Amino acid sequence: MTSVDSAPANLPPVLRPEHPPIRSLSDLAARFDGRVRGDADGVTLTGITLATADLRAGEAFVAIQGVNRHGAEFAATAADQGAVAVVTDARGAELAASCALPLVVVDDPRAVLGELSAWVYGTGAHDDLPLLFGTTGTNGKTSVSHLLEGILGQLGVVTGLSSTAERHIAGEVIVSRLTTPEASEFHALLALMRERGVQAVAVEVSAQALSRHRVDGLMFDVAGFTNLSHDHLDDYADMHEYFEAKVPLFRADRSRRAVVCLDSPSGADVVARSEVPVTTVITPAIAADPDAEADWTVEILQERQDGTTFTLRHRDGRTLTTVVPTIGRHMAANAGLAIVMILESGYAWEALVQALDGARIQAYLPGRTQLVSGPTGPAVYVDFGHSPDAFEKTLAAVRHVTDGKVVMLFGADGDRDATKRFDMSRTAVEGSDILVVTDHHPRFEDPDAIRATLVEGARLTRPDATILEFTPPERAIREAVALVGDGDAILWAGPGHQDYRDIRGRRAPYSARELARRALRDAGWPVPEPVWPVPYPTDSTPASDPERPA
Repeated sequence: MTSVDSAPANLPPVLRPEHPPIRSLSDLAARFDGRVRGDADGVTLTGITLATADLRAGEAFVAIQGVNRHGAEFAATAADQGAVAVVTDARGAELAASCALPLVVVDDPRAVLGELSAWVYGTGAHDDLPLLFGTTGTNGKTSVSHLLEGILGQLGVVTGLSSTAERHIAGEVIVSRLTTPEASEFHALLALMRERGVQAVAVEVSAQALSRHRVDGLMFDVAGFTNLSHDHLDDYADMHEYFEAKVPLFRADRSRRAVVCLDSPSGADVVARSEVPVTTVITPAIAADPDAEADWTVEILQERQDGTTFTLRHRDGRTLTTVVPTIGRHMAANAGLAIVMILESGYAWEALVQALDGARIQAYLPGRTQLVSGPTGPAVYVDFGHSPDAFEKTLAAVRHVTDGKVVMLFGADGDRDATKRFDMSRTAVEGSDILVVTDHHPRFEDPDAIRATLVEGARLTRPDATILEFTPPERAIREAVALVGDGDAILWAGPGHQDYRDIRGRRAPYSARELARRALRDAGWPVPEPVWPVPYPTDSTPASDPERPA
């Protein structure tokens, strides 16, 4: 058995342990109070999955209610692909009654999926598991996760990573499907990491992952909190509900210790609600309350295109000075948080000083204020930020290292939180000299209407500003490059590391980084060879799997 599933050719592969435990279906039913329909005697399984596209022979298919359809509608397909059983609810049992597989009926399969996955793969809170670092917050989760991996690598640790951008297993790189994988996929991934000798894993934990049970069955050794700002109000009723979705990561049944950044007001609220020991860190240069007391302080020393130098200082006088390899005070804050999380996990301060003091953090941050231009000509940054707060911080960072004018290029997601669009436009036009509005992921919305809303918001904010609108993005970046010269900068916010655009349910191949390089080259500017991994092919890939619940 290989560790990489033969998933559809244009979807990132699903990972499995090479030597999974063999579990009894009867034991599964007994352990999770399941009611068996059919003959479970002698039936064994080696894994579980929520989607038939991910299913391997010998696994159980967990069928739950999705946004549009119930997974049990695909029970026959699962049987044809070698599933040995279906785990579902009462409604699913009715739909799957004719599939000829034994059924295990539980009240809420989604709610037990994490614990079920941990039991199937043997990844509960055991001593033989890698250290787990979980980071949540609106912005910075991906950056902190990649910084954790980079710093741990400098300490000589064999690492794993699960982020919006990528999954890493001891050096193997796999493109991500979801910010946080489904519980069944994550526990399989963790089991494989254990087999590969991974010692520590950095995990990006979204609010949706907590709300939708994707990290159930995991115990994080250290949980980190970055910040909270306007986002995801398509999933949550208001900012209070969004905050409440983050808080469970800091319960005693989810984590052992916590490190909380106090740069946003919500940091203090997380500290107050935490059930585990908390260490705090603050970056006064960007904090809402720069005078708030914290255990650790990030002091910004120098900002350059090739990195940001900072000193991390403890209240007892210990200091460490290092460089995070990207621009922005917020990136120094992310790096400070990562260092303190590693320290709180048990690694020695002396080891961190030896690896980092006076040196650069060796981390690759895909699509995070990523400089894709050459040594001369305009600086072009591609960034994944897609919230007002991310725009504000990243534009400020670009402005700080740019002598000339700053051009902002962005679009907005369709079928996602529309309430933040005005604030995105306001922040973008306030922080730039020229604003270029284009398309991003329109999904099933009218892209013309999305752009019109963004342009209107920008014009209401600054009627005298230069605001341009171009479509498609391929043209928009060419037009933006034509507006700038040596010493100027372009920030293309939104696409970041992604290698597709979601257009009416199809994933069209697309790389903002490569489009920017091409536009610069066509304009006569030198560009470096790309250093990022070759994108996984995405042509004709469905943007959502009807069998995979949201």
